[in-house]
Amino acid sequence: MEKKEKPVFTNPEMNKELEKTEQEFQKFDQDVKAMTQDRMNEATKADSEPQTKISTREAQKTNDVYLKAMKSISDKNPFNEKYRKDYEFQKEYVKFIAENKELIGQTIELWTKKFPGQPAEYWEVPVNKPIWGPRYLAERIKECVYHRLRMEETQITSQAAVGNFYGSMVVDQTINRLDAVPVSDKKSVFMGAGGF
Repeated sequence: MEKKEKPVFTNPEMNKELEKTEQEFQKFDQDVKAMTQDRMNEATKADSEPQTKISTREAQKTNDVYLKAMKSISDKNPFNEKYRKDYEFQKEYVKFIAENKELIGQTIELWTKKFPGQPAEYWEVPVNKPIWGPRYLAERIKECVYHRLRMEETQITSQAAVGNFYGSMVVDQTINRLDAVPVSDKKSVFMGAGGF
């Protein structure tokens, strides 16, 4: 793409404004480039109300729904035995409520593959009711987040210059797209079916 020349105005004040605008744009560009994945992961999580409010008594009275993978694609590599203990812990069934924060009430469809050698599994997870599923499925649902970038006007006062300057700053926030809320049976959060 051809680089365009910077316009030159006859009014010196306009040239100063153009230079100032160009510097602000370069600072904004640097702020956006400085956003690494690590920095985004450190961003504050947006607070949101749970969609399903259910008491412990109601959760105990509901029929137990156990999820099973709809499809499974095996891995050609053998399972790495050094991950066996972690795998046994992750595959324990836990009781949770899945929530779709973006498409409220719509079933969650996703794939999981936590360990090498484990098959990739396709799940259809009903939302807004207590269900039982593997711990790795609940954790996978909880990991579904996105980052929101927005502009925030900030006022800068300078003692050297008369007046106030206004500048823009990039602010990022982490928002859950999907969520898995543990259902307590008066024992432990994300407690396995085995009762550890």
